[in-house]
Amino acid sequence: MIAKIWKKLLFFILLIACLFNIVIKMVNKSSLKQELQSSAQYIQQQETKSEIKNE
Repeated sequence: MIAKIWKKLLFFILLIACLFNIVIKMVNKSSLKQELQSSAQYIQQQETKSEIKNE
């Protein structure tokens, strides 16, 4: 009897944690434009570093 209650309680806590995680990811999601800009900037920095090493 107690095991069933604990199982339901832990399942409920897990469900709340998953929903909370999804909501946080949706709220903090950065835009595609920002992702592309930061990726392009990182690639440019790496290319600049490799050019400096090759000189």
